[in-house]
Amino acid sequence: MSAGTQRILVVDDEPQILRALGTTLRGAGYTVDTAATAESALAAAAAQPPAAVILDLVLPDGSGTDVCRELRTWTDAPVIVLSAVGEERQKIEALDAGADDYVTKPFSVDELLARLRAVLRRLAPEAGPVLEVGDLRIDVASRLVTRDGERIKLTPHEFDLLRVLARNRGKLLTHRMLLREVWGPAYGDEAHYLHVYVSHLRSKIERD
Repeated sequence: MSAGTQRILVVDDEPQILRALGTTLRGAGYTVDTAATAESALAAAAAQPPAAVILDLVLPDGSGTDVCRELRTWTDAPVIVLSAVGEERQKIEALDAGADDYVTKPFSVDELLARLRAVLRRLAPEAGPVLEVGDLRIDVASRLVTRDGERIKLTPHEFDLLRVLARNRGKLLTHRMLLREVWGPAYGDEAHYLHVYVSHLRSKIERD
């Protein structure tokens, strides 16, 4: 899918950021919708489902975390949260709520575009086998995980993490190896990031 057919929803209450990101993303070939509040963000996402969401954590009528949590009830679209320095707790809460990545303000536009391309690539179908781990069935091509025929909904990063673990059963995988394999070289030293995702993944796939 080309960038021109991909709709990105940008949510931020700072007009200058909305303008700057809108201009940058359109220049990169994306279709862009913008929203300045939690309510308008959810309305925009429902009216025109986005391929991905760039979401500020602090909004005038709520939190980006709440928006992310609500989006996760009906869409698997990747969510990249924008967080200011010092919002570590809110950032972790957003990841727990289903966010796929984060960028800390002030941020590099090139970095944001690279992370956006990365999360969108993870949604692209890939050829691959069906992996079976215990009672889990992992269809790599369709990115579908089921147990006893019932689907387990995972975010793109959760799926990638499970796929890497399943393909390397019995092998020793370090934090750094997992971070680089699933998120890329820039995350090689962020063990806390991995801990959040492993915990969230286990809560979904383990019966107890």
